[in-house]
Amino acid sequence: MKELRSIRADPIMMVLVVYAFSVAVYTVANGATTEARDMTIGIVDEDHSTLSRQLLDVMKPPLFRKAVEISVDQVDPMMDAGQLVFVLEIPPRFERDLLTGHPTSMQLNVDATAMTQAGNGSGYIENIVTAEITKFLLSREIKAAMPVDFVTRVLFNPNLDSSWFTSVMQVINNITMLTVILTGAALIREREQGTVEHLLVMPLVPAEIMLAKIIANSLVILCAASLSLLFVVQWWLQIPITGSIPLFLFGAAIYAITVATLGILLGTITSTMGQFGLLVIPILMITQLLSGSTTPMESMPVWLRYGMQITSPTPHFVAFAQGVLYRGADLQILWPELVAIVVIGSVYLLFSLRRFRQVIFGG
Repeated sequence: MKELRSIRADPIMMVLVVYAFSVAVYTVANGATTEARDMTIGIVDEDHSTLSRQLLDVMKPPLFRKAVEISVDQVDPMMDAGQLVFVLEIPPRFERDLLTGHPTSMQLNVDATAMTQAGNGSGYIENIVTAEITKFLLSREIKAAMPVDFVTRVLFNPNLDSSWFTSVMQVINNITMLTVILTGAALIREREQGTVEHLLVMPLVPAEIMLAKIIANSLVILCAASLSLLFVVQWWLQIPITGSIPLFLFGAAIYAITVATLGILLGTITSTMGQFGLLVIPILMITQLLSGSTTPMESMPVWLRYGMQITSPTPHFVAFAQGVLYRGADLQILWPELVAIVVIGSVYLLFSLRRFRQVIFGG
């Protein structure tokens, strides 16, 4: 109760918690998207046929802004000025060559400085053009050469909306960041204010003092995370949660206790809040970037992937959270991830308790 009152007495920290699990989750989900939207495209139509006009008409929102027809002389100036990301050039006699079976080609110019749109958008345009040409040939009773009928079924995120992924991952990242910061700051604050000496005269053992800080701060973060999932992710952003939120919170409680011990450990290594901040920034940055919440673990070098899975609980919690919230997996499938978090957390707890005794109690 004393630790909870200490958190309530720090309004700046409470504002940080509220902001991180509300506005920050919303802005990250809607502010930086990885899918291609509102792409600018120009079409150089040198054919002026029925098919070329159809290709101009199908490039429409939400993938594209309204396609503009330009001349060949306008291609380089408009792309250099950043007014167009894509320019599709349709050559003369394009429709006639298709109908007569003569080989023909189209040219797609891409401004790759817009890296995400360049990669995703090129694929979209190729698929759209291929589908439109196939439909046009079939309408003329010309059999298009399509030896394979490729059918794609997308699970868990049918529209490939990046906000479905980034919002939940932001909640997970905030659990990591704020649990470490709150727990470490609680210890540093007492050391700077001299209130640790009050604890030394009380009939308490070091484990009780340390666990009180861990449990109180973890409880605050878990309450904030659960409210964020319910009101920000599900209600505000309208993102469905497939799995069990109680199961997620159960795993999050184990994970929060684990990273809270890391906050205690960092608090014993440093003696001022400034030193704590300088130490915690690179640790949290590396932990989150290499956790699998930003890029897949499979894209990392083998030695780095195994190193993170052995030394950090974050990759296991990210895998657990994705399994529960995205795929609706149950504990029977995800128990190995929880076991790994418990094992790593036990090592953190023992080491943190040893450091806590040495620094705070001098032995």
